[in-house]
Amino acid sequence: MSSEPDGVQVTSVPESTAKKRERPKWEQNAIERLRLAIKKYSRPLGDLAARDANEGDTRLLVTDFLCDGLGYDKYTDLTTEYRVKGEFADFGIRIDGEMVAFIEVKRTNIKLGAKQLRQVQSYAANEGVEWMILTNGAEWHVYHLSTTVPLVNELLFSVDLLGPETAASKAAALLYLSREAMKKNQIDELWKTKRATSPKSLGDVLRSDAVIESIRKELRRNTGYRMDLAEIRRLLEETVLRPECLE
Repeated sequence: MSSEPDGVQVTSVPESTAKKRERPKWEQNAIERLRLAIKKYSRPLGDLAARDANEGDTRLLVTDFLCDGLGYDKYTDLTTEYRVKGEFADFGIRIDGEMVAFIEVKRTNIKLGAKQLRQVQSYAANEGVEWMILTNGAEWHVYHLSTTVPLVNELLFSVDLLGPETAASKAAALLYLSREAMKKNQIDELWKTKRATSPKSLGDVLRSDAVIESIRKELRRNTGYRMDLAEIRRLLEETVLRPECLE
């Protein structure tokens, strides 16, 4: 089972997730570094797109952005052409010697989709890595790969460096890919939050026996009518909850 990229805008981290608080110094520094890098590479990215640059040229820019923007050391944190079952991943990201993510790079004008995702998923699955990144330099799509069988990949967020959002908002989303955040496992915390508050998770809670019983009691208190539990659940599913809550 897989999830397609939903667009190229910042499907980023809502304020409720990012928590309205004063960010620690390391986050402020990382976001400022990212903001400056996004501005620095906007013109080169536009030039690559304008001349329909090849994948190799795009990979050079991605390497620079991984270092200048996301804070990785190209000699200790990044590995290129990483061999997996006779094939080669464009990039692997290591934190303290442990592989934590694979990156698949396509040329700037390629539309990212399921084909590219299958490539990087095979690398991640074979190496037991949970994080997968698809990029054409401008768009960065971040996926989580389950450890279950069958494998399930889900889009966590996507950012378009050439999109209309502010550099600051793009930087705040990409913070979770930075070396500092990866080292602190913040991307895992973001994933847990998204899963806990997903439409399906909320739908399951709303249809649980405890909630259905509470609804019946409240309806009886307000109306004097004692409804059947199964009927309340049916009405919730058919008239209240959106389809994505029932998947």
